[in-house]
Amino acid sequence: MEPTIHSTESPTTATNSTIFQGRVQFGGQAGEFFGIWTVNILLSILTLGIYSAWAKVRTYRYFYSNTRIDGHSFDYLATPIQILKGRILAVVVFVIYSLVVQLLPLIGLLFALGFLFAMPWIINQGLRFNMRMTRHRNVRFAFAGNYGDALINFVLLPIASVFTLYLLLPYALKRMDQYLHENISYGNQAINVNLKGETYYMAALITIGVAIAGLVIFGIFVGISGVAMGLGNIDSDNLNVSTILFPVLIIAFYIAFLTLISAVYQSIIRNHIFNSSEFDNVASFKSDLKAVDYGILLFTNALAIIFSLGMAYPWAKIRKARLLAKATEVTVYTGALAIIDTAQQQQSSFAEEAANVFDIDISLT
Repeated sequence: MEPTIHSTESPTTATNSTIFQGRVQFGGQAGEFFGIWTVNILLSILTLGIYSAWAKVRTYRYFYSNTRIDGHSFDYLATPIQILKGRILAVVVFVIYSLVVQLLPLIGLLFALGFLFAMPWIINQGLRFNMRMTRHRNVRFAFAGNYGDALINFVLLPIASVFTLYLLLPYALKRMDQYLHENISYGNQAINVNLKGETYYMAALITIGVAIAGLVIFGIFVGISGVAMGLGNIDSDNLNVSTILFPVLIIAFYIAFLTLISAVYQSIIRNHIFNSSEFDNVASFKSDLKAVDYGILLFTNALAIIFSLGMAYPWAKIRKARLLAKATEVTVYTGALAIIDTAQQQQSSFAEEAANVFDIDISLT
């Protein structure tokens, strides 16, 4: 673990003194999480999904408790019963929606339109619940987004980007990230986030360039391989090694292509968000995630999960958490000692579970 730097000055005389500067530490082990994961899967199957609420809480608590800043781990405070209640309500709504769409298409269309306008509320409530259930150094996080801003950022701007041939999409993505992060607070201290639209357009252009280069290389590879195989004497009774390996190589190349594109964009945006965010006099952040390292990790994780028929999932998840933690540096200032955990109303998990059921991604970077 990185050494903790303690200031000899008191908080009252050192307004912005550093009390810690170092990398986020992640201590999770693949073997430990594999045990948790297998039990979660088995019990969820045996209980027809009821145990999945307990499985979610166990998983979150494992990763939170193994993520440390200055020796202090995070806490996940939600209970399985909270998650189960929210999940049951969300599933009931989804079943009703599915039946209405199948039996009464016209009403189903109105239902879908109504859901579109309900999505900002679901996103806000889900984030409020997640933040409220997250604690560090006995201080909870909070989320203060409002419906109007969520409607603009998650519904209207994405729709508008379609009519601009997606030229507006990077700006829309920037607005989404700005909204998601600038409404977070730690106790009574709100975060400052200053994201720049040009960074999102640069990330988009770089990603498109990598995608085009990858497609060209992929085309050349397939062409050369096809010619080589065509020149060989291959029939159904005499399969050679290249005939067997060719489809495998194509799949591997395709996975590498997708993971590289994802790694390039995600690393640029993640670094930008962390480097542009700060709790005044409390903490600042730095991310130096490298696209190559992240791409290799995503690629090898995908191959491991595929060829192990999913059994390598815990190993892959631990590897990813460890790399992201290693790429993140946090500086904590003396103002953190004066943070007050403001009392907030208890939040329901319904919106978060509704977001999961209806496949709305509200995860933070």
